[in-house]
Amino acid sequence: MVEFVPHPVPHNTGWIEVISGCMFSGKTEELIRRLRRAKFAKLNVKVFKPIIDNRYSKTEIVSHSEQAFPSIMIDKSDDVLSMVADVDIVGIDEAQFFDNNISDVALELAKMGKRVIIAGLDMDFKGIPFGPMPNLLAIAEYVTKPKAICVVCGSPATMTQRISDSKELVEVGASDKYEARCRKHHYIP
Repeated sequence: MVEFVPHPVPHNTGWIEVISGCMFSGKTEELIRRLRRAKFAKLNVKVFKPIIDNRYSKTEIVSHSEQAFPSIMIDKSDDVLSMVADVDIVGIDEAQFFDNNISDVALELAKMGKRVIIAGLDMDFKGIPFGPMPNLLAIAEYVTKPKAICVVCGSPATMTQRISDSKELVEVGASDKYEARCRKHHYIP
């Protein structure tokens, strides 16, 4: 993967980065990559994920490729603000599952001088913008939209295809419930 280096790099200020795309596009993998680089630079990092996401671990964010990074599970986005006084970088995974106040929290963190790196699904399985993600994309200084590979044809995939029978909007799962698809091969079950 070619590394994206934002120019100009902000100095003495905070900013927001959003990594957003469909399932299996490498969002959490990219979040972990950025967080690890920050740790190598001896920066203080703290990572949060929603309490609903307990698929792989309760104490780590974990990518589908099994990369992991320590994290804290929280119930609501406001919980972040009380835990980051000594932190340089705040990571947030699965942001689509948080309440809409996550945008205000991200802005507050940036105003506090923190680098905020957020990963989340841009659309739900119906192809509709998901939860607070549109707001987060709008307020971010930097947006990265990785693509997956369509399991049907091999084209770039930007859609999340639900393959389970559930009709619920939120159904936490992995390859047992979802596939990456291109627009041509995506359908609403």
